Amino acid sequence: MSTAEASAVPADAAEVGGRAKTGSPRTIPVFGVAIPDGEMQDIFKPMDLNRIIKLLEEDDKDVSEEKQLKYIKKLVHCYQNGFPLRDLAQIFKILSLCAEKIEKQPCFVEPASEIIKLCGLPFLKKKVSDEITYTEDTANSFALLGELMKIPSSKLRIQICKCIVDFYHAEPLKKHISGYQQVSSSFKIKMVEVGGLAKAMVQSALLLENQLVEKLWVLKVLQHLSTSGVNCTLMVKAQAASRLCAHLNDPDPSGQLLFRSSEVLWNLLEKSSKEEIIQQLSNLECLLTLKEVFKNLVMRGHSHYERQLRNDILVITTIIAQNPGAPMIECGFTRDLILFATFNEVKSQNPLVKSLKLFNCYEDFELKKLLFNIIVILCKDLTTVQLLIDGKVILALLTYVKKPERLKIIEWSAAQYEELQLHAIATLSSVAPLLIEEYMSCQGNARILAFLEWCGHEDSYFIHGNSFHGTGGRGNKFAQMRYTLRLLRAMVYLEDETVNKDLCERGVIHQLIEIFKTMMSRPAEKEEAIALEIQSDTLLILSGLCENYIQRKEMFGTEGVDIVLHVMKTDPKNLQRGLGYNVLLFSTLDSIWCCILGCYSSEDYFLEKEGIFLLLDILAKDLTAASLLIKLWRKEEKELGVKRDKNGKIVDTKRPLFTSFQEEQKIVPLPANCPSIAVMDVAENIRAKIYAVLDKLDFENLPGLSAEDFVTLCIIHRYLDFKIGEIWNEVSEEIKLEKLRLVTVDEKSLHSIIAATENIGKMVASLQSEMIENQALQDVQNEQRVYAKIQATHKQRDQAHKSWENFLARTSNAKTLKKAKRLQEKAIESSRYSKRPQNAIFHQTVIKGLNTTVTSGRVVTVESTPTRLLGGPLADTDIALKKLPIRGGALQKVKVKPLNGLKKTVPI
Repeated sequence: MSTAEASAVPADAAEVGGRAKTGSPRTIPVFGVAIPDGEMQDIFKPMDLNRIIKLLEEDDKDVSEEKQLKYIKKLVHCYQNGFPLRDLAQIFKILSLCAEKIEKQPCFVEPASEIIKLCGLPFLKKKVSDEITYTEDTANSFALLGELMKIPSSKLRIQICKCIVDFYHAEPLKKHISGYQQVSSSFKIKMVEVGGLAKAMVQSALLLENQLVEKLWVLKVLQHLSTSGVNCTLMVKAQAASRLCAHLNDPDPSGQLLFRSSEVLWNLLEKSSKEEIIQQLSNLECLLTLKEVFKNLVMRGHSHYERQLRNDILVITTIIAQNPGAPMIECGFTRDLILFATFNEVKSQNPLVKSLKLFNCYEDFELKKLLFNIIVILCKDLTTVQLLIDGKVILALLTYVKKPERLKIIEWSAAQYEELQLHAIATLSSVAPLLIEEYMSCQGNARILAFLEWCGHEDSYFIHGNSFHGTGGRGNKFAQMRYTLRLLRAMVYLEDETVNKDLCERGVIHQLIEIFKTMMSRPAEKEEAIALEIQSDTLLILSGLCENYIQRKEMFGTEGVDIVLHVMKTDPKNLQRGLGYNVLLFSTLDSIWCCILGCYSSEDYFLEKEGIFLLLDILAKDLTAASLLIKLWRKEEKELGVKRDKNGKIVDTKRPLFTSFQEEQKIVPLPANCPSIAVMDVAENIRAKIYAVLDKLDFENLPGLSAEDFVTLCIIHRYLDFKIGEIWNEVSEEIKLEKLRLVTVDEKSLHSIIAATENIGKMVASLQSEMIENQALQDVQNEQRVYAKIQATHKQRDQAHKSWENFLARTSNAKTLKKAKRLQEKAIESSRYSKRPQNAIFHQTVIKGLNTTVTSGRVVTVESTPTRLLGGPLADTDIALKKLPIRGGALQKVKVKPLNGLKKTVPI
């Protein structure tokens, strides 16, 4: 068998089907035989499957081997177009009996293979419900295929693998069989999942270690099975990941073993428990195998396919490296990965990379990025630090922190180099804080500040912004500046005086202020969020440098105060935009504390520029002082580990203020002049200060508080009582430890004080519960009102919609119009008096001959003024009104006879 037959085509898996109750098998099944065109299609050929089963179950002495083979051959010929589902249980019974005879009678291999071959054809169903009825029979039959893989017959095993692969490449029936239909294409795939075939195939792979062809066929089957999440889960339970990985480097001239195994591992990682896969692969055997495979592909892989496979192996290794327990260092894999990651930037005489060269093809470019990425993961294990030093990782990464040299011929394209540069700077942010001495010996600060200065210059170089790290950097240098400031912030926040002093001596404070001014002067662009991040990081770096150093605060000076005031004048509406203004505001407040306070000249300038009023304005932004103090109290208690329920209510009424630290510390008898833990707690957090401020406000008429705030306020109000109770509890415990006995009066007083404190705790808890219940009731009422309003709105809309539909019906249908008119007349008649009152005047309400679709209103008939009174349309009414006739009304035109006998019309 050639190895080329082991190639597989991925196919989509179907969902898991349900398990249904099987039907009873028939005694004499009937199978339709295909008849040539023109002949009748309803002829059936009987086949007694029970007879064949009985024949195979009899001893060889009673029945000849030739007779058994003859009947099996007839069976294969009868079902040459596919097996009906209702006969499947009996057919696989026959197959099982044949398999039992193979060890002593090898001649049964051929008929068993023929039956299995027919299983690759589409199954047939008589009824639509057959797929549900025979679900269990089919699933059990497929489970038997996995068991048959244990038979030591190469032909039979390969035929089983071919049959399973055919399940994922269903073809339509070649001939139509009357009365039967082909089952759905996904039915077999579902039954494979239900039958647990995937687990059996993984177990069979252990039997084929020295049989390459059969092993490749099993891997081809697993490649198809692993497209289903259900099968992947079964394979993981059978330890498929570790078993496949351990044999990745087995001899295979075709290279298909490595390809198919890595494909199965990928599918397992994507479709099953990733954590379980990592645990299976985190052993020395698997990592040694992965190491050798990766080294071979890096040094000898030249084709496109081999480079892709190399990168896939590296991604799998990266996922394993996330497990701290993986023996990456012990197997030497970490050292080799660091070597491959830095050989291009740092010259090495190691034979692994002496003649190695990367090209600007896509696969080699991806390899370089993956190597940078795995360094970030490896450095999380502090035992890797020495290997990073030996591999000169800092020096290799710092080679990218420089202005791109256009005249220098490099192996990467401009876009590729840009992406690698950003990736290297991001990697430095994780690695450099671990290797401070290496960072300083390589002049890391000088390189960063020089590169940062170039980022702030306006020149013709702009990046493409076509990568994850280059987001928002197209047409500018924001991406380089953004990641460089992140690196600088990581180094400053180490609080290593050697690093910070060196930065300040190189003028970093003035440089950062200039960068901030440059960002302020830029117009609003699409990259506003990135610009805000740059400004926030700049202020955080300045805060880290200037804190506790008066001289550096003086260097911050008035220029620094100006940029702080600029941020404080930000429009409050921007704080709700979610672009990073909140972070910038907090960074600004931090810089006020670290860079201004403590330096008299800066403080005076800050006050002169009305900075204190800007601070008060910030406090007044939708937040009252009481609300702010209560929020600070809740935050403080969360950090201290005080027990509260989800609503902020007291949990322990005996010790309402107890912190996690107080619970861990045991009470020890102390001298009278030594403060106890309860007393020290007052000075070690801000709860006492918050209580003092709110006590001055009398805990009443505090505006802007929510229900949650009032629940917390109940505790704050009783802070002093609870604290006194804590102290008396400590006194009681110390007395017990010292084995002292109090007099009766003192003992009663002590118990009374402790009981009173507990009663106060219960009272506060009860009050809190009442507040919470009232708020819940109020929320329900508010919700009901909203729902009632929504319901009324929908009802009104429905009525308007129905009214419009009725109107359209009357206008488009004559019968509906007539019916509506009859109803209208009926309603009018019903509204009238049954007997007309005496002397009543009857007014007609319906206009005869009027065809309208709406109720008629009042109609007023107005007759126009006669033309003879107006004098016609051309009469000069304005002139006529100047002189009213004696008879009143408008002027009339009359004919008069003049003295000379001429007729003349004059107005009178």
